[in-house]
Amino acid sequence: MSDLICVGAISGAYGVRGEVRLKSFTAEPEAIADYSPLSSEDGAQSFTVTIIRPIKGGFAARLGGIATKEQADALRGTRLFARRDQLPSLPDDEFYHADLIGLQVFDTGGHELGRVKSVQNHGAGDLLEIHGPGLKSTVLLPFTRDAVPTVDLTAGRIVADPPDGLFPE
Repeated sequence: MSDLICVGAISGAYGVRGEVRLKSFTAEPEAIADYSPLSSEDGAQSFTVTIIRPIKGGFAARLGGIATKEQADALRGTRLFARRDQLPSLPDDEFYHADLIGLQVFDTGGHELGRVKSVQNHGAGDLLEIHGPGLKSTVLLPFTRDAVPTVDLTAGRIVADPPDGLFPE
């Protein structure tokens, strides 16, 4: 498990005074500022975050050390990370997406189905994108208690009971 969790991304400048458009990936979007300071993935940059106001698709925010539109524009696409110890601990049936990526997926009979490539959400709930041997393309498995009864982070495995026909026989 990584010590860093992606909690947001900068989608560009907002205005001319160095504010940025900030997308939040936290369960409570405005809580992203509570995990400040946030860093870039490589840790080379660190920013204090102050939410100014909600805007379409996220927030207008001020980042410590960013004072001009040009500096804000240069950060477009930067993903922001918080240290795992800054984040709240989760109940037993909730997981950080970063913890699921790379886990092996087995069916209820112990047959390996593949590995989690990504976690996606298109509005109707989380989906695990599974890739692996024997799959012509990735498979999207609903991340529900019925389809995924067991997630064992310690063992690095997921036990899935996928709907019939989702995986090749």
